[in-house]
Amino acid sequence: MKSSIEIKKIAQSVIDIETKVLTSLGESLNDEFVKAVEIIAQSKGRLIVAGIGKSANISKKIVATFNSTGQPAVFLHASDAIHGDLGNIQNDDIVLCLSKSGNTLEIKELVSNVKKMGNIIISISSNSQSYLSENSNIRIDCPIFKEACPYDLAPTSSTTAQLVLGDALAICLLEFRGFTKDDFAKYHPGGILGKKLTLQVSNLISTSCLPSVNSSSKIKKIIMEISKHRMGATAVVDNHILVGIVTDGDLRRGIEDANDIRNLTATMIMNSTPALISKEALVYDAFLKMKELNITQLIVVEQNKYCGIIHLHDIIKEGIAE
Repeated sequence: MKSSIEIKKIAQSVIDIETKVLTSLGESLNDEFVKAVEIIAQSKGRLIVAGIGKSANISKKIVATFNSTGQPAVFLHASDAIHGDLGNIQNDDIVLCLSKSGNTLEIKELVSNVKKMGNIIISISSNSQSYLSENSNIRIDCPIFKEACPYDLAPTSSTTAQLVLGDALAICLLEFRGFTKDDFAKYHPGGILGKKLTLQVSNLISTSCLPSVNSSSKIKKIIMEISKHRMGATAVVDNHILVGIVTDGDLRRGIEDANDIRNLTATMIMNSTPALISKEALVYDAFLKMKELNITQLIVVEQNKYCGIIHLHDIIKEGIAE
């Protein structure tokens, strides 16, 4: 049995080794990487990402990242490719092939046949002298001085490096094409990520929940309005114009400081410059604003007209808060 100290030491060693590998990976970037980004961006076809073994697993994740950032991509297992799936490669497709050694039988067969088909091959390999590297149109070096495995065998540092290079390609392409947050939302309509990108404040406020008092309202009226709507605050509105907000905190501070609370009015305890959010703003942006200001509610407006209050609890219920 390893002690907790020994286990932490092993884990730290793995992290240290992989960190050093990634540092050297960044230093190895050259014009071949730039060419890869440019040629993929200009392609009219898809990106076929191929690999075998652990590199196949990494290829699948890279494909998912490409697709989610606007680059059409398809995973192709090298073994399946040479047993019929080569037909999935179309004329304008580019093949991105991942392999640490670059010399496995399946990779050699795949590369040989793709060359005959005339498709462009981009390689990511740790062996610059490999069959894969030497037979690629563009070769991205993935230097690995050591796997994090104590026997330097289990794919660890190498697969991490492949994954990072794939991410680097995807984000460079994203920037190259001017891919926006709105574009991103099109590809992620579901789940929490979809909500962050699409759910608007207007979807979380109700026209039946508009806590409000006027500036001359007394303390009893203010307390009743806050309690009734359970938003932790009430807007202060005079002649349909928003003039402030009274929160639970404002209420407590006002009561603590007053000699006679019966004479307290909204004007005396309100915040006349409340934090506002547009009705059309994203709920996630409302959450970020609350987080920045360290508050739990925002006044919702539309063309300066009071529309309601959005509370942190509503955002948490949607699973958007981090």
